[in-house]
Amino acid sequence: MELTRRQVIQAAGALGAASLTGLSAVKAFGKDEYPGAASQDKPVRWAILGLGGYALNQILPNMKYCKSSVPVALISGSPEKAKATAAQYGIKESMIFNYENMDKIKDVAEIDVVYVITPPGTHKDFTIRALQAGKHVCCEKPMASSAKDCEAMVAAAKKANRRLQIGYRCHFEPNNLEAMRICRSGEIGQIRTIRSDHAFTMGWDNGWHSKRPLGGFGAISEIGIYSINALCYLAGEDPIEIFGTRDKVKAPRFKEVEDVNHFNLKFPSGAQGVGMTGYSWNANNYRAYGDRGQIDAEPATGYSGHTFRKNGQPIKVEAANMWAAQMDELSECVRNANKALTTPGEMGWRDIRIIEAVLASADTGKSIKFQ
Repeated sequence: MELTRRQVIQAAGALGAASLTGLSAVKAFGKDEYPGAASQDKPVRWAILGLGGYALNQILPNMKYCKSSVPVALISGSPEKAKATAAQYGIKESMIFNYENMDKIKDVAEIDVVYVITPPGTHKDFTIRALQAGKHVCCEKPMASSAKDCEAMVAAAKKANRRLQIGYRCHFEPNNLEAMRICRSGEIGQIRTIRSDHAFTMGWDNGWHSKRPLGGFGAISEIGIYSINALCYLAGEDPIEIFGTRDKVKAPRFKEVEDVNHFNLKFPSGAQGVGMTGYSWNANNYRAYGDRGQIDAEPATGYSGHTFRKNGQPIKVEAANMWAAQMDELSECVRNANKALTTPGEMGWRDIRIIEAVLASADTGKSIKFQ
């Protein structure tokens, strides 16, 4: 992503319902808590904050498939990149902001939502600044670099009376939605064990990925977040006990961040969630075993090529654009105060708390009670 260390410091200094997820910790907000900001017959207007690879290659290109969302502004640390991107998407140059002057969006009525797509360590400050400017926020995952930061973000959203969505696109991807439905329906019986492994081979350049304050926890938050979130959405509940381990090769790049982690999540139903993550191999899968059958997916959570099976037989589901569906849901929630978010800030906060519990368990060698 595009942030330089100087820009991060300056930006930080400028801050002076569970739906299908079945999460007990995520509750729908009150009926009148969030007033709609856009009329029903006009699209909700988005500002994209951060023009790294994910924003340029996934978010902006897929906004053309949105029904309720449209990009109208950019917030970037690179003037040249912002100007070129604005020209590509028909965004006025007057709607380009940088990290130092982004607070001016408070006076720009044409912006309803800010999508924060920067390194995890910057999410809290950018999210809170956008909320204080009166804008709703979609924050990319992992939500932040600590549970304390997540808590501050959720509190800021409530104080500002604005929506906070976390960019968990898999909750809008058809294969994953079908997996959730099957696990909820009882089609494979009582869920006994869920397995999910996510990892990739990191080509290291000692960039922000290896810096704890900026990059987050390392593999467990960058790619392991998919395993943790999948274990919870397939179980349909939050864990009550967590056990974890860590393993690092002796290399400078792992001085501050995690390399390999294994974790076990115990759920109230008795189901066990088992996962692993790392920067040393490639994995992208999940499996749920019930007492009358099983489902499995590999690849499970990639950008494309999802393969989903029930009892060993391929399952075909109708295709849909998960990025557009994710963004449109927030836009509909901006319009409709009665609509609950599928992936609210509380979900992102929960997952970072799980990561911290995994690491605490690894340090003590004991399981951690989770509530």
